[in-house]
Amino acid sequence: MMGPSHALSGAAVWLAGCWVAKEAFDYGQSATTIAIGAAVCAGGALLPDLDMSGKVTKNQGGSTVSRSFGVLSLFVAEVIEKISLGVYHATKLSKDPDRDNGHRTLTHTIPFCLLMGFGATWLCTQYGRWAVLGVLFFMFGLAVRGLFHQWAKRVGWVFVTILSAGAAYFGWLYLPTIDRGYPMIGVAVGVGCFVHLMGDIITKAGVPILWPIPTGRRMWRMIGLPDTISIEAGSKIETRVLSVLFTLISLAAGAGLLAPALMKRLNIEL
Repeated sequence: MMGPSHALSGAAVWLAGCWVAKEAFDYGQSATTIAIGAAVCAGGALLPDLDMSGKVTKNQGGSTVSRSFGVLSLFVAEVIEKISLGVYHATKLSKDPDRDNGHRTLTHTIPFCLLMGFGATWLCTQYGRWAVLGVLFFMFGLAVRGLFHQWAKRVGWVFVTILSAGAAYFGWLYLPTIDRGYPMIGVAVGVGCFVHLMGDIITKAGVPILWPIPTGRRMWRMIGLPDTISIEAGSKIETRVLSVLFTLISLAAGAGLLAPALMKRLNIEL
């Protein structure tokens, strides 16, 4: 799937999950915490595409996430792509094809999702304020680039960077630090990465979701839906059906989360 659909699916899954947690397990969260989690999950749902680099010196090409912070993020994407390609060649088996790029390899695996989730939690709990600000800044930047793709493209990466920094500081100020604070950030990052994998697995190319478990004489077997029911990235099914579905899920879950508090507030005032 394309970047905007990935980000929207991440937000939808997080909001729906929060609503289920509240209704089924009486696990309530503040509106601010829910919003921060949804934004982080939306950003996390773009993170695996950090293995798709572009032309760093010309600030061109690459995935949505690669262009989020201009040349800097393109350079990081270039490094991640080369690392992913190196891991692919170091671990591939006899039936794995040769590759000249690392897209949809290492960062499109479950171990990567777990590493990002636990890594974000560890950084935030161990190093506190500055680690939280850094994670929120990066995730918010990806979320803005994905959820508001055309607008972000028009205003440019410098404005997106400034906006992400301001949002990260606001999030740090209002984010709880006990029970539902810092660990939640890591969960949102990991869930977002996994949602990305589920989005790509319904496309024709698939993802190596079983890695590092070998299947036959292949380590990097691409798993996806059969061609007859799979979708193409950027197709009308993605942009007009799935995007609308993700939007409706987000709106319904958001309404379910906020309506009770709003009704209670109106009753008190009346």
